[in-house]
Amino acid sequence: MDTYFFIALLRLVDVLVALYIWTLLAYIISSWLIIFRIINPYQPVVRAILGSLSAVHDPILLPFRRLQYRLIPNMGGLDLSPIVTLILAQYFIGPLLKDIIILIAKTFSG
Repeated sequence: MDTYFFIALLRLVDVLVALYIWTLLAYIISSWLIIFRIINPYQPVVRAILGSLSAVHDPILLPFRRLQYRLIPNMGGLDLSPIVTLILAQYFIGPLLKDIIILIAKTFSG
């Protein structure tokens, strides 16, 4: 396999992680807007957007939610799983991908 292929593939994954972070922020903000009754979740457009955000993020957030409810059983309805996921994606996965790209570029260059 070509080195440029691996670098391009890792950059694509890096872009997808960045896109995931931005959509996760939209998911968090939209949930706050619903709680404070700023947006109506029963409107068709809002429901479609929230449904797509939920379909993307809930499968990844579910294990963190289960872990949170096992470790801290009563948080009064506060869900910390999006924050944990955001921290993992922002500060661990993103920099790790960038380090792998740099390592591959240095290893296989000239």
